[in-house]
Amino acid sequence: MTPRIPGFELHDVPVAAGRLRVASGGDGPPVLLLHGFPQTHVAWRAVAPLLAERFRVVCPDLPGYGASTPAASYAKRTTAATMVALMRRLGHERFAVAGHDRGALVAFRAALDHPQAVDRVAVLDVIPTIDMWAALQGPGGVFAFHLYLLAHPTDLPERMIAADPDTFFGHFLDTWTRHAGAIPADVRAAYLGACRTPEAIHAICEDYRASATVDVEHETADRQAGRRIGAPVLAMWQDPGDLVLPFDPEEVWSSWAPDLRTRVLPGGHFLPEDCPEEVAAAVTDLLTA
Repeated sequence: MTPRIPGFELHDVPVAAGRLRVASGGDGPPVLLLHGFPQTHVAWRAVAPLLAERFRVVCPDLPGYGASTPAASYAKRTTAATMVALMRRLGHERFAVAGHDRGALVAFRAALDHPQAVDRVAVLDVIPTIDMWAALQGPGGVFAFHLYLLAHPTDLPERMIAADPDTFFGHFLDTWTRHAGAIPADVRAAYLGACRTPEAIHAICEDYRASATVDVEHETADRQAGRRIGAPVLAMWQDPGDLVLPFDPEEVWSSWAPDLRTRVLPGGHFLPEDCPEEVAAAVTDLLTA
C-alpha cells in the first residue's frame, strides 16, 4: 500500500504547467509544504498532520516528481510560479510556504518573485544556488557530487542512473538520515518507485541542470539588483556536529533575508523525517509570530 499523509485528502489539480498530485488537510491560514530530492510530498507525512491542527496544509509533488506531470522548464522561477498558481486555484491568494532541499529553493524563489502572495517562508537545510556553488571548493565539495553529476548537460547522467536507479537514489535515502527508522521501508520503496522511471530520472536531472544554469543567472541578477525577501524567513539546518561546513548558513541567509530567524536541529539532511516535531514546532512559531 502506498504511504499517505494521515487524515489528508489526495487529489490531482490541473494547472497551466500540467497536473499536480496534492495532499491537503486541516483548517486555518494556508501553508504550502514543498519536498526535496529524491522524495515526494510523503516526506511531510509526520509534519503535516501536526500543522493541520491549526492551518490548512497543502503538500504537492513537485513537477516531474512523484505523481505530478513533468514540466517544460525546471527553472525555480517557473516552478515557483506553478506553486503560486496551484495555491490560487485552491482559493489561497496569500499563504506561507515551507520547503526542504529542492522545495526550499522553490520557496525562496516564490518569496522573491511573488511577495504579494507569500507572507512567510521557511527553508530547510539548503542555501541559495549561487552561494552553494561558491562554497563547493576542493575536497569539501565531495559530499555534493550529485550536484555536478545530475547537472551534466547531456544524457550521460540519465544513462548512468538508469543502469541502477535504486542504488543511486537509495544511497541518499540511506546516508542522509541520522535517526534509525526515519524513512521506513515502505516509504523508502515508494520513493524509489517514484524515481526509477526514465521520465522521473530525466525530470530530476533537468531540475539540477536548471540549478547550474538559469537559476544561477536569476540569482546573480537578484543579488546585483539588491533584491531581498521582505517576508519573515525561518532558516533551519541540521546540526553538523564535528563537521566544519564550507559556509555559514546564518550568514548566507541573512544576506537575502533582513527579517531572519534560525534553528539548528538534531537531524540529518531529511529534517522533516528525522525530527518532525521540532520542524512542526519551528514552523508553527514562524506562522504565529
